Amino acid sequence: MQYQGVLKKMQTENQSPIQYYLDMGTDFINMNQLLDHDIQLQFVAYECLNCHLNKQIYRQGFCKSCFFEIPQAADWIMRPELSTAHLDKEDRDLAYEKSVQLQPHIVYLANSSNVKVGVTRKQQVPTRWIDQGAHEAIEFVEVPNRYLAGITEVALKEHISDKTNWRKMLTNDIKDVDLVAQKEELSAYIPSEVTSYYTKAGANEIHLEFPVLRYPEKVKSLNLVNTKSFRGTLKGIKGQYLIFEDDTVFNIRANEGLVVSLDIN
Repeated sequence: MQYQGVLKKMQTENQSPIQYYLDMGTDFINMNQLLDHDIQLQFVAYECLNCHLNKQIYRQGFCKSCFFEIPQAADWIMRPELSTAHLDKEDRDLAYEKSVQLQPHIVYLANSSNVKVGVTRKQQVPTRWIDQGAHEAIEFVEVPNRYLAGITEVALKEHISDKTNWRKMLTNDIKDVDLVAQKEELSAYIPSEVTSYYTKAGANEIHLEFPVLRYPEKVKSLNLVNTKSFRGTLKGIKGQYLIFEDDTVFNIRANEGLVVSLDIN
């Protein structure tokens, strides 16, 4: 069976295990059903997720011109402390920025390869944790806008990582951590503007189960643009990565905007 479409990050359902779905335009594929199947991926073209032109992807699924113009790729996306909509101050598009920034946000602790701090919109819980391959997570604070979440993350980054070691995450080189205790310990570093929101966050750890039949021993990252074609047996899905039997891994999220064909045997 063959499908073709532009890659976008896989959609998920928080079940046990997590269910993954790949939107290929006219087809919607449950990727869990492909475990232990031989599949072939082929690079066909580029398609910017904004202008939809066949232009080389620069970052986040966008061509270079769109990346530096559209509000969906502004600096505050990756650095929430740069948010200014709460001041009624425009960066690229104030209406869009208000719609995203002026809504409840969660600062969280997640354990994928190590415990890290992060920020996400409340409506993206637990999707954000699934996308990062976290096997456990806990809400730290819930705040009313992105700026307050951003300054909290900046403060906590002085004491805990904000990065995931993706290789450790994919080899399942992990250990369980008492996130409730970590949360309590780090609460001393919350900025004064945010302390009143601390008790509103959820107090319990969330545990996530990923559909993986076999973890790789030493991961090999697939660059589909360079190789053009890859065939392998799918053995697992974790975060936004496909894991193959020969230890090759393919990051769907990092390859958004690629038009690919998918053959399933």
